[in-house]
Amino acid sequence: MEKPLTIEGLHKSYGSIPALAGVDLEASRGEIVALLGANGAGKTTLVSIVAALIRPDSGRVRVKGEDPLAQPRRARRHLGFAPQETGVYTPLTVRENLRFFGELCGLRRSALSRRVEDVAEAFSLAPLLDRSARDLSGGERRRLHTAIALLHEPPLLLLDEPTVGVDVQTRANLLDAVRELAGAGSAILYSTHYLGEVEELGASVAVLDRGRIVARDSLRRLIRAHGYSAVELEFDGTPPPLAHPGATVLGKTVRVATDRPPAEQAAMILTALGPAARKVRAIDLVEPNLESVYLAMTGRPLASNGALGEARNGAA
Repeated sequence: MEKPLTIEGLHKSYGSIPALAGVDLEASRGEIVALLGANGAGKTTLVSIVAALIRPDSGRVRVKGEDPLAQPRRARRHLGFAPQETGVYTPLTVRENLRFFGELCGLRRSALSRRVEDVAEAFSLAPLLDRSARDLSGGERRRLHTAIALLHEPPLLLLDEPTVGVDVQTRANLLDAVRELAGAGSAILYSTHYLGEVEELGASVAVLDRGRIVARDSLRRLIRAHGYSAVELEFDGTPPPLAHPGATVLGKTVRVATDRPPAEQAAMILTALGPAARKVRAIDLVEPNLESVYLAMTGRPLASNGALGEARNGAA
């Protein structure tokens, strides 16, 4: 049986700037693959190539065995795609948008009506079905946009940063819908830079960095192999010198990797700082998690683009 998604040796450059530098990736039935990377890592380019919106320089993509470039109509029957930019027809009502896109995907009559009702309920759109899309809020349009992508229960669903700018309830509804679709057998490529969502979905992980997949495994195995404990100390001003082999300075913060319990290591660091400990404004104890995996794989924290703080706070 053909896998929902197979990518081999994918390259893409924009002028002299490489966006993808030899990407290999597969997604199996029922698997949620979190494509994790900072802004500019190549995530949007990758999903756009799979959706046949961008032509690669070289490499091979197959969606259920079909080539999206050579056989776009046949390949698109097998996939749903929700890009970052919201795409709905504003003159139509919510119901008309859903029915229109459902018919494009081959749904008819009772099957179409059933799926419209199902996704409207899943995304809290039922009270809005007869409202014009132009009268929807930004978050409501985002919900409709994503509902359209999974309306026909595609074997492969591509979601590119689907929760950027949405409210907490929309985010929760979307994650529930993704889990349900995967449970029914669909493969989902979920592009994100929100670490908290990856952990909530229980997704397998593909870390994309500078156009390459630098890690690909289950979340549990990646954390076991590459995660580490750390102590982060935020200072009032420039951090003082810290004689520790695992110390990394990140602006006003010093991160100290450790194989000791973080609380024990923090006490030792504060003692070693002596009077300089008065400059410590905050201490964060980091247990082995996806954040430490990302740092180990790429050499820099994903928090540099602000995503980590939002993920920790549960915002999206």
